[in-house]
Amino acid sequence: YARFLSWLFEAEANDRLQRKIQRQLKDSNLPAGKTLESIDDKKLPDKIRRQLPTLLEADFVRRGDNLLCFGLAGRGKTHLVAAIAREWICRHQLQVLFIPAFRLVTQLLAAKRDLKLPQAINRLQRFDAVVIDDIGYVQQSRDEMEVLFHFLAERYEKKSVVITSNLVFSQWDQIFKDPMTTMAAVDRLVHHATILEFTGESVRAGAAKLRQK
Repeated sequence: YARFLSWLFEAEANDRLQRKIQRQLKDSNLPAGKTLESIDDKKLPDKIRRQLPTLLEADFVRRGDNLLCFGLAGRGKTHLVAAIAREWICRHQLQVLFIPAFRLVTQLLAAKRDLKLPQAINRLQRFDAVVIDDIGYVQQSRDEMEVLFHFLAERYEKKSVVITSNLVFSQWDQIFKDPMTTMAAVDRLVHHATILEFTGESVRAGAAKLRQK
């Protein structure tokens, strides 16, 4: 009877864990199909490939550190961070949100218009990591710049931010427009951060060439 009860408790605990993971995956809005298994790790830069096991352990997320990914379009930034974020949920049950930069800014602007910006940012604070995809494609007005900066400032040294960008930091004045705001945003992001640089040929271009053969 004791062994049977132990088996029942273990089965119930595992079932609850799996349901929790599925709920977190749904809440994360991670893009479908972007998993570790679907990545050709031979195409990753050597430095990133060596860092991958450490990134999967997610210790830096628990510390509230950041992950910043830079590279031209098509280099696999989004695929890798989405795959890593999926593993954070499945392996460590961390709360993760994946959101394109333009959508995050739109939501924050709507909250500011409704005088609910602090509440909106507080809701985002429940996520251990917020993955902001393609921040380089957002060309902010002053209002957009302010809400994005406010969001980053609130998470500083508290919760992790994961960012993909086609613009290196020296070009971030295209995002924040104001030099002082740009400097302040970059300073907060890099203070506790791992930086990944994606080089080489475009993954999409390489796939297109293979299809043409």
